[in-house]
Amino acid sequence: MKRFILLGIAAVLASCGSPDGSSSRDTGSPAFDAESFISYVKTLSADEFLGRKPFTKGDTLTVNYIADEFEKIGLEPGNGNSYFQEVPMVEITSDPAGELVFRGNGNQFRLAYLDDYVIGSQRTDTQINIPETELVFAGFGIVAPEYQWDDYAGLDAKGKTVVVMVGDPGFYDDNLFKGDTMTYYGRWTYKFEEAARQGATGVLIIHETGAASYGWNVVRSGWTGPQLTLETPDSGASRAAFEGWITSETAGKLFDLAGNGDLIAQAKKPGFKPVPLNVTTSVSIQNQVRKSTSNNVLGKVSGSKYPDEYVIYTAHWDHLGVGEPVDGDSIYNGAIDNASGVAALFELAKAFKTIETPPERSILFLAVTAEEEGLLGSAYYAGNPVYPLNKTVANINIDALSAIGRTNDLAVIGLGQSEMDDYASRAAEKHGRTIVPGGNPSSGSFFRSDHFNFAKVGIPALYTGSGSDVIGKDSTEIASLREAFGKRYHHVSDEYDELWDVGGMIADIEVAFDVGYTLSRERTFPKWKAGSEFKELGEQRLR
Repeated sequence: MKRFILLGIAAVLASCGSPDGSSSRDTGSPAFDAESFISYVKTLSADEFLGRKPFTKGDTLTVNYIADEFEKIGLEPGNGNSYFQEVPMVEITSDPAGELVFRGNGNQFRLAYLDDYVIGSQRTDTQINIPETELVFAGFGIVAPEYQWDDYAGLDAKGKTVVVMVGDPGFYDDNLFKGDTMTYYGRWTYKFEEAARQGATGVLIIHETGAASYGWNVVRSGWTGPQLTLETPDSGASRAAFEGWITSETAGKLFDLAGNGDLIAQAKKPGFKPVPLNVTTSVSIQNQVRKSTSNNVLGKVSGSKYPDEYVIYTAHWDHLGVGEPVDGDSIYNGAIDNASGVAALFELAKAFKTIETPPERSILFLAVTAEEEGLLGSAYYAGNPVYPLNKTVANINIDALSAIGRTNDLAVIGLGQSEMDDYASRAAEKHGRTIVPGGNPSSGSFFRSDHFNFAKVGIPALYTGSGSDVIGKDSTEIASLREAFGKRYHHVSDEYDELWDVGGMIADIEVAFDVGYTLSRERTFPKWKAGSEFKELGEQRLR
């Protein structure tokens, strides 16, 4: 999983903001201190933390530092008597045996690994051998009753390999699904999950740059080498035996071999049914498996009246570790992504501990592991919650605050999903700001950070990103800064330096505080809005 990162920052201080980025409010809440925030960022992104990669020395150093800071701030341990929640994970390195061969109608063609396909397995078996499997084209691989769409209708997928398209029908027809706003049905993670539910032996996603929002190079690099996944009781047996991608050019050759080159066009229309391709393949994968644990770090402020109800703030602590040297530097420090988010947790925690009128509901600060590996730490918490889901009010996620500066607008990723938008709008308005849609809706930005795992279990979640109306900088300077910071994404240059303008970061933190504090003093639970694919889950959670 390679998440889409917003390169700006949506935040602006109220008129009382100080020049150094610190802020104070006339409503009695604590000030947020820029120097303290910067100090946390510098520490977490220092070379000594070795890029904060799970399963490394940097993992141990980071989680112990976060727990120590939580304790210094005065937070209670968030998991019984402990600040830690162990997250058991498996590192799997899949090595497919040479070329993949598609055979059918008396012909065949060979696929070159990496250039034409990538493949792996989430099963912990050291050897995956599929002597023969029949390929079936299952359109988008979607089963969505609310949209009257079932690409698996009439198909018994057991023993078969399903070939599916990335994205959802709305990308091609504004009248279908949510138009150019991707639903979760369009995400590659859903494709693999649904294929497994259908009992498929294998699943191959057809890559298409526009619908995926990234090129084949991202698939190629992201699906090779060691892959982390959560350890499961069945050792991954509930997943398809193999999961992978093929290029769009390869898919064209496959459909020509099947004698039906028009399948993609057919699949974009309502009423499509799966089509057997009369093509077979065999798959052999050797897995190297390593098991270990990382940790989520939890600290809390108990509510004064309703301590059994929780507002959860999240930020991921991990980054990419140590890699190949670039200009002599091999440490991926991850200052923006996401030392800034963890530093925000510390500042928020101090605010909730010192505010004159304490929160009535409890506030949980959750620093999660392995976001960069596929949102694994938050997925583990959502599947193994320390506190009941039906007592969890909402999630506020902080990921990769931008160092460009203050803006007049605040971007909400997934605007229109839940009533959390309304809380964000009211909080922004207090500071003279407006909210706007954030991210790239057609690329599914809402599904690419840790808040999404809370949404998947029905908990309304808020994730804000960058605004575009930057204060005090001309268009040339803004463009230059965006380009400079854009180049730092997942690069060794993601460090704190003189280019940073933290005023917007501090302002974002202030809005996040307002939202959480408001929720902590209410008796209602935010709801999902009509049309959200998470509405039914949210209603079930509170029954």
